[in-house]
Amino acid sequence: MGRVFNFSSGPAVLPQPVLEKVQSELLDWQGSGMSVMEMSHRGEDFTAIATRAEAALRRLLDIPDDYRVLFLQGGATAQFSMVPMNLLREGGSADFIDTGIWSRKAMAEAARYGRVRLAGGGERNGYARVPTPDELDFDPAALYVHYTPNETIGGVEFSYVPDSGSVPLVADMSSTILSRPLDVRRFGLIYAGAQKNIGPAGLTLVIVREDLLGEPATAATPTVFDYRVYADNASMYNTPPTFAWYIAGEVFEWIEREGGLKAMGERNHRKAAKLYALLDASDFYRSPVAVDSRSWMNATFTLADEALSAAFLEGAESSGLKNLKGHRSVGGMRASLYNAMPEAGVDALVEYMREFERVHG
Repeated sequence: MGRVFNFSSGPAVLPQPVLEKVQSELLDWQGSGMSVMEMSHRGEDFTAIATRAEAALRRLLDIPDDYRVLFLQGGATAQFSMVPMNLLREGGSADFIDTGIWSRKAMAEAARYGRVRLAGGGERNGYARVPTPDELDFDPAALYVHYTPNETIGGVEFSYVPDSGSVPLVADMSSTILSRPLDVRRFGLIYAGAQKNIGPAGLTLVIVREDLLGEPATAATPTVFDYRVYADNASMYNTPPTFAWYIAGEVFEWIEREGGLKAMGERNHRKAAKLYALLDASDFYRSPVAVDSRSWMNATFTLADEALSAAFLEGAESSGLKNLKGHRSVGGMRASLYNAMPEAGVDALVEYMREFERVHG
């Protein structure tokens, strides 16, 4: 079987040129006589790989010199704990914008370490849209503001960066990082699991402003959860996920060759627009998300007749359109349109949806 169009939310599709290069270097990385998977993380070869990956990411995002880039483990879920362990000091509180499952999980985890406060969002709008700027109510004394720019499960996305004033803004960008240009200077800390737009599962990226790298919030914070320890040890306090780090570097350079984040943003907007245009023109399919909050990365939709859902998914699978089933908590369908999803994949999905509606509508 040839390559399919994989719409999985993560682990997700990777750029084929990256996979082909990794395949060619699998047994012998650039004449080293060994695979990257076999290298010492402290050896000269992997040090070069790590340095090159960070340099490419810094170029892509124009990361200022007073920000540190950390390559960690544990996924974004571990960051739900790591952020408050480092930033939520005794007596302080953190503001949260609640736009869905992942922001709720982050807020609940932070509440184990200190006081949290809802600054906007919540269930009152059914998580069908993100709050507008004038609906946000930030505490100027908060230690940080946390939000999730793109909710992978619900398919809602911010079209703006909240203005938190002098309070550090913390963002879980797992499903939106590198999908378009981004001003890192607007944030105190950005974190992202790799398995959507960065690389394979197992790697977690953190970009943190240096002034936030003080003593952890509590003396009980384990050493392996202390950002400062990783910053001081070039992300190699313990053995990092070396193979995932290597592939991430290849993905960063692939994005550069494709035209950088401006080109990615234009392509991703075009892909999402094609799918949403079909949804808006049809009574057969329904989009549960408000138009101004629709995600470019994770487009959710349902069928007007839910009894046809199983047949829709079965037909999609047989047509080489894989992993379109929505998250178990919300149901329906979800098409993840990350950077590596070619425009031809979206075209094929739209054509399949039109034909399915013609037959069953």
